[in-house]
Amino acid sequence: MHPEKVDKLATGIILTLAGIVGLVILSLLAYILATGIPHVSWDFLTSSAESFRAGGGIRDQLFNSLYLVVLTMIVSVPLALCAAIYLSEYAPDNRWTGLLRLAIEVLSSLPSVVVGLFGYLVFVLQFGMDFSLLAGALALTILNLPILTRSCEDALRQVPYLQRQAGLGLGMSKWRVTTKIVLPAALPGIITGAILSAGRIFGEAAALIYTAGQSSPAIDYGDWNPFSPASFLNPMRPAETLAVHIWKVNSEGLVPDARAVSNGSAAVLIITILLFNLVARYLGYLIKKKLTK
Repeated sequence: MHPEKVDKLATGIILTLAGIVGLVILSLLAYILATGIPHVSWDFLTSSAESFRAGGGIRDQLFNSLYLVVLTMIVSVPLALCAAIYLSEYAPDNRWTGLLRLAIEVLSSLPSVVVGLFGYLVFVLQFGMDFSLLAGALALTILNLPILTRSCEDALRQVPYLQRQAGLGLGMSKWRVTTKIVLPAALPGIITGAILSAGRIFGEAAALIYTAGQSSPAIDYGDWNPFSPASFLNPMRPAETLAVHIWKVNSEGLVPDARAVSNGSAAVLIITILLFNLVARYLGYLIKKKLTK
């Protein structure tokens, strides 16, 4: 067969398969949104489970999910950034560095339920954190760290090596070149990777069942003391997230309108993750545009 015909045939097969995958994903998203959005209302978003209809609202679960993402990013971003700087700028290219990157890859492929069990044994039982937001955040850090480290390292490696040579040629130290030249240039990619990873952990459930818990006690949104047991800022309180709430409502069978509550919660979850992705790309575009002026 002529090479041009083979090329056209291969291109057609690849485009067809890609179109099928895209169609399946879009159909799934459309189904979730179509079945869930009719059940979403302002009361559903701003009421607690005890104060709104049979299945309750998702105010507390939505806040818990967002707060958990913030706690996780506070812990994981500095660790991932330091690891990425070491691997990209300082680590020698030898067998030990290769083993370190292999360990990161293996850690990124761990099932979330395994990380949840590890978090339960270590953070909940061994460290005495009980079921809490902090234990959940530490478990999610284990899940998030490999992916965030790799995205930060890729962003740093995309900075042209000539910029590093220019800084070193002007007499700057390697650390100063890294912090004053490389990091600002890689900032759009780092921010994009961080927000995308935040969207991923926002929908995590399995790891949180064993660490953050499946209950959400009454929260006082007027109590700004993070050491108060009922404060919404207290990281040591148990907290049911939105993804765990969807699993719990469907698995227990105690809520009369479980289908409506789970469909509405799933729609809110999908929309929030989509917003994470859109915001990440928009912020990355704005920062890159500002730095390249």
